[in-house]
Amino acid sequence: MNLFKKLFSRPTAQITRNNPRFDEVREDEEAFTSIDRGTSLVPLDLIVGSVGRYHDFDAKFSPKSYRSDEQLRSLTTALSKGRPVPPISLYQIKDSYYILDGHHRFTAAKNLGHDKIRACILELLPSKDTLENKLYLEKIGFRDRFKLTNVPELTEPGQYHYLNEQIEEHYLHLSTEPGAVINPIQAAADWYQTIYLPLKRLIENSGLITSFKGRTVDDLYLYISLHQWKFGKSRQYGIGIDKLIPKNMEEFRQKMKTHKEQEYPEMKREIIVFVLMNVEGRHEEKIMSRLEALEEVREAHSVHGSIDIIIRVRLIRDLLSSDAELVSQFLTSTIRQWPGVISTQTLLPGVSRIKNTT
Repeated sequence: MNLFKKLFSRPTAQITRNNPRFDEVREDEEAFTSIDRGTSLVPLDLIVGSVGRYHDFDAKFSPKSYRSDEQLRSLTTALSKGRPVPPISLYQIKDSYYILDGHHRFTAAKNLGHDKIRACILELLPSKDTLENKLYLEKIGFRDRFKLTNVPELTEPGQYHYLNEQIEEHYLHLSTEPGAVINPIQAAADWYQTIYLPLKRLIENSGLITSFKGRTVDDLYLYISLHQWKFGKSRQYGIGIDKLIPKNMEEFRQKMKTHKEQEYPEMKREIIVFVLMNVEGRHEEKIMSRLEALEEVREAHSVHGSIDIIIRVRLIRDLLSSDAELVSQFLTSTIRQWPGVISTQTLLPGVSRIKNTT
């Protein structure tokens, strides 16, 4: 197992959602310190409970009394005609919201098929000592410092400070440009658009994340960017990544400026492998047929001598993996399991020259 996989095999925070009463959640999360988040649009499906009035509404926030039902009809009519109504008031605990005032407005908006509702938000910060809470507080601390709307989702505590460092470094770089008048908030927005998003898209397009269950694309972003731009560690594998992602963060930014998103290069490369096989004679014809059926096998030759079969295999690997690791995985999952295969040897070409006959 290489260093990359070891790093991403550690336990991660698992976030679960349930709908207990507000006072129970607040007590359980020890959420007593508050921050006024102002007014913004909140997705209706994130509003999961009520503060103090859960006796007046059922599980779907429908009023239980006739008088409340009349109020609901009146508000529904007003909203359907586009009339303005005051924002509702919400308490927020992490990613869940609880109605303090505006139950009828919420229900009317939901009945009309709205996705979001305008709300005044008071966030209650969780202080209970859990991994999930540590990650959440680090995340919103990073978000609030740089006023970012969208924030990377990391699963390891103590990692957001590396993103802070990237933004601070980028701010210093932008500040040295002729005529530059920029503040850290603007530098953070530029970092997000010109550095973070391009590298994130490269990683998403590579499909790397499927190999690291419980991790996020942002975890991979941090790992790759740290090793390219901060630690500068030499590698015995994945050397091709240096051509795609330069060792300097600002060089990467300049390089990606020349690409539109749909033109981003792939974080993958092709490798050619020759496999020499010894097989039992009675199975040779069947093995040749099975080799022919494998998409990765481009040529298969039955030969005379100390080797029975020679095949040429084309594999695609991401730029972080080793050739040997990929070849071993391919052979182990296919050819070496077949009846009649005695042994295999692999040859990885050092330099290849292919003659063009056209």
